Amino acid sequence: MTERNGEVYDVLIIGAGPAGLTAAIYAARARLSALVLEKAIPGGQIATTNEIENYPGFDRIMGPDLAARMQEQAEAQGARLEFAEVTAVELDGPVKTAHTPAGAFRGRAVIIATGSEPRRLGVPGEDRLRGRGVSYCATCDGAFFQDKEVIVVGGGDSAFQEGTFLTRYARKVTIVHRRDAFRAQRALVDKARRDPRIAFILNAAVDEILGDQRVEAVRVRDLKTGEVREVPAQGVFPYVGHAPNSAFLPAAVQKDGQGRVLAGEDTRTGLAGVFAAGDIRPKMLRQIATAVADGATAAMAAEHYLTGTTTGSY
Repeated sequence: MTERNGEVYDVLIIGAGPAGLTAAIYAARARLSALVLEKAIPGGQIATTNEIENYPGFDRIMGPDLAARMQEQAEAQGARLEFAEVTAVELDGPVKTAHTPAGAFRGRAVIIATGSEPRRLGVPGEDRLRGRGVSYCATCDGAFFQDKEVIVVGGGDSAFQEGTFLTRYARKVTIVHRRDAFRAQRALVDKARRDPRIAFILNAAVDEILGDQRVEAVRVRDLKTGEVREVPAQGVFPYVGHAPNSAFLPAAVQKDGQGRVLAGEDTRTGLAGVFAAGDIRPKMLRQIATAVADGATAAMAAEHYLTGTTTGSY
């Protein structure tokens, strides 16, 4: 592959979501040359989120606006942004290489901030109505469903935690699950069953999400009888797992069983000069606030690596 202008950056940041852009801000402020590589649009998932109400400092802000502000701040500090999808990386030695269709980029440290994507249901209407009733984050969007009826799809901890959370706003929450047994913790299931605002449709699958401009109903199929019916709803929250964007990483990068990069709160991986920030690593909470915290930490960890600093705090 063609090497781009031969420059070796101090830090290559893969991914321009909140974690990656925050890492760029902190790295540039530390006088490190930083290049952010992004395959799509800056902001990651927040760029496709209609409104955000739980990010400190903003009562309400449009997702694309927040993403644009982060990008502008990173570039104003001196970080560079290149639109190119990283397809492979070489992480051995003092200089690492990221390969893209636009050429190869080199850096002395790498911050992996490629995040994860909610697994889709893969049914008609899902993509078309995303942000118009289809949401993958109850914590982010629950308040927009005040006194409405919503459907949560899934049977794990997230489905029950987020379904219970949605009862703060929604008039009715219906959990749709493919089986009559749940993967979620018993305590979460028992709590949901005691809540009169939560209903269940079991042994069923969502076949289609209906609506013109916004979600209006969901077509649900009984997996035992084959019967199909329409369930009125103004919101749909799929919780069928997340898929980390880690397929391009070599085997030398240790991952958990779900494909997330193993890195602790200090964001260090098992490879020298390689760090992981945001939803790409295992986390208890996946929010913008936790992603930006990771980004700041990763940038400072990279600076300590590059300067030979060995202190444990930043």
